[in-house]
Amino acid sequence: MSEPRRRGRMPAVSDADIRRVARSLLVDHGPDAITLRAIARELGITAPALYRYYESRDDLVAAVRTDVCLDLAKDLEAAVEGLPDDAGTRFFAICRGFRRWALNHSREFTLVFASPVTAGITSAMQQFGEPVGRIFLGAAGRLLTDYAVVTTPTELIPPELRDDLITFQTELLRVLADSGQKFPAEKLDLGVSYVMIQFWARLYGHVTLEVFGNYPIQISHPDVLFDSTLADIGRGIGLVAG
Repeated sequence: MSEPRRRGRMPAVSDADIRRVARSLLVDHGPDAITLRAIARELGITAPALYRYYESRDDLVAAVRTDVCLDLAKDLEAAVEGLPDDAGTRFFAICRGFRRWALNHSREFTLVFASPVTAGITSAMQQFGEPVGRIFLGAAGRLLTDYAVVTTPTELIPPELRDDLITFQTELLRVLADSGQKFPAEKLDLGVSYVMIQFWARLYGHVTLEVFGNYPIQISHPDVLFDSTLADIGRGIGLVAG
C-alpha cells in the first residue's frame, strides 16, 4: 500500500521565483530544460499552479528571454563606460561587448539568438524596439551622423534583394517612429540598409561560430580574428576599428 499523500498548503511562490528557477535551468542545462514540470519540482509546487502566472511554456520562455535581453543591454552599456565620446570607438566597443557576453553566456545566447522564434516575438523586426536592438541602432545612428559612411551604390545591389531591403527600410522606420529612437532616418537609404544587413550577418555569424566551436580550423587567437573582422568591416564602410 502506498504512503498516503501529505496534505498541506503549497509554498507561496512569486513570478520572480519562477523566472529565477527558469533562468537557472537555462544556464545549467540549456533552453530545452525550461519546462513547467521542472520548475514546479524545484519550487515544490504542482505544474498546474504555474498557469496562474503563464498561459504556456512559450509565454514563460518569452519572459526569460526578456530578462536575458535586459541583462545583455546592461553589459553593452557598461562596455562603453569611460570611453571617448567617439561614434566609431563606441560602436566597435559594443560589438566586442556582444561577443564577450555571448562567450560568457552561451546558453542565454542560444535562447535569444539561436532558437526558433518564441511566443511574444511576432517578427524579428520587433527586436529593434527592444533594449539590445536600441543600443545597436543608437550606435549605428551615431556612425551615420558623425562619419561619412561608405555604402554600396544602389546599382551594385543585387536586384533580387531590393524588395527585401525596401521592406526592411519601411519596417525599421516604423519601429524608429514608434520607439522615438535617435536615428538619422533621412540617411536610411537602400545602401545603408544593405550595409546594416551585411554587417549583422558577419557579426552574428562570427560570434555564433565561436560560441558553438564551429570554426572550420583551430583558431589559437580568436580575439585577433574577431578584431581583424571588425577592422575589415570598418575599412569597408570608410573607417577603421581602433
